[in-house]
Amino acid sequence: MARWIFLIATMFLSTLTPKFYVALTGTSSLISGLILIFEWWYYRKYGTSFIEQVSLNHLGPLLGPPDYPQNGNSNGEGGGTGTNNQSQPASECKVWRNPLNLFRGAEYLRYYNVVKKEPLTFYDMNLSAQDHQTFFTCDSDSTRSEYALMQTAWRERNPQERIKSAKAAIEKNVDCATAYILLAEEEAPTILESEKLLKQALKVAEANLKKSQLAQQHGANNDAVHRRDINVLIYVKRRLAMCARKLGRLKEAVKMFRDLTKEVHPIMSVLHVHENLIEALLEMQAYADVQAVLAKYDDGSVPRSACLCYTSALLKVRQVSDKFISESGLIKRNLSAAEMTAIEAIHRAVEYNPHVPKYLLELKPMVFPPEHLLKRGDSEAVSYSFFHLPHWKRVDGALQLLACTWEGTFVSIPRPLEKGNLFFPYPPCTECPDREILPTHHEVSVFPERETPFFIMFTAGLCTFTALIAFLTHQYPDHMAVVAKTVVGWLSLPVVYIFDKLETMLPSSFIQLLSRV
Repeated sequence: MARWIFLIATMFLSTLTPKFYVALTGTSSLISGLILIFEWWYYRKYGTSFIEQVSLNHLGPLLGPPDYPQNGNSNGEGGGTGTNNQSQPASECKVWRNPLNLFRGAEYLRYYNVVKKEPLTFYDMNLSAQDHQTFFTCDSDSTRSEYALMQTAWRERNPQERIKSAKAAIEKNVDCATAYILLAEEEAPTILESEKLLKQALKVAEANLKKSQLAQQHGANNDAVHRRDINVLIYVKRRLAMCARKLGRLKEAVKMFRDLTKEVHPIMSVLHVHENLIEALLEMQAYADVQAVLAKYDDGSVPRSACLCYTSALLKVRQVSDKFISESGLIKRNLSAAEMTAIEAIHRAVEYNPHVPKYLLELKPMVFPPEHLLKRGDSEAVSYSFFHLPHWKRVDGALQLLACTWEGTFVSIPRPLEKGNLFFPYPPCTECPDREILPTHHEVSVFPERETPFFIMFTAGLCTFTALIAFLTHQYPDHMAVVAKTVVGWLSLPVVYIFDKLETMLPSSFIQLLSRV
């Protein structure tokens, strides 16, 4: 029977013409090429292989339930060694306001005048416009002409039109605090000029708050005005403290930041003034005070950030960094408990935001920080490094220790990257928001670096191989027909061998019955 099958196969192959082989290999090449193109398009758009995604979604549940990280806390931003096994929140790519955002007129505009590159994207500025409308406007503003002008000013895309509207609002009412804020942010050419305008805004904001406090209980509109006046006052105080920090009056800035951290109004959850306080204390080299601030805020009471994680690492590194100033300190040796603690703190910080070390080590060019950032993203790394790089340089040996230890973090993180170690797994959706927040001339850092999926490599090889066979078949049809027959003959040898064995093992009656079928 086996020989009959072999004879039938030989007769079938002998009747095929070379055109059949050309058509067969050409069709196979076309199909594999279409699969490759679709796979590559899907990968470029979604960052994963379509075939792999289908396999995980449909075959994965059949093979067993997925593994979830055992460490981390429920807000997706905590650290430590807890064992909370709750799922990661869906809002893992929420965009936050940058606590250290610069002044548009005194800093961003000067940058543009020098390098002729836009430091801010429209998406970033649009988010700021939404913030300003939330902080500085209320429903009753439509009945007052000066505040109606400011509502238009916050939505206006043209900076000159915004400034023009703010000046018109002041002409109508010299007690329009939000107009002074806009002028301080966007028109003032220096920090000194911004500070002068903000001081005017502070006097007006304090007077307006006293008036709104008296009328607060006389209706919902008055209560909304009171909340708006509180937001304006807190915002002005924070910006004045930032002006003092930029002008070198560190003690004054620290005192103002400390006073602001005592506020409990809802706007404080957006401003994150504690990060301003940490940066100012680091500039003063008041490391004990920095440690006290970290002890207060690095316990999960506020969302995690690169500032908290990397500042904690810097303080621990500072205790042992003198041993790493020279190259001899990098030689492998038995590490002390303090050195192990410092290295673990670096690993913890790098796992939270892996983009920061390249900026601190100046392996990647810096740009001006955006007005908004994505936690654990490249935008947060740019903002942190822009302000904190001098603090790392001030600690001798800190950058050397960071340079020789930060890459070890990726060895300790479990594989696949869907799992985490000290934090929830690194979110895969950071690239798209970062590209919208950061300027176009900046090369966005992506983690994890996406490797070309196996199925794309497989389909590329299959497409190349079938295209080569199709070309050879078209050029040398007779020779390729002989090769095809030979290959089929080789492939049929195991089948013939198996059938020969079956003939010796099974009864002849069964073989005859099977041959008739």
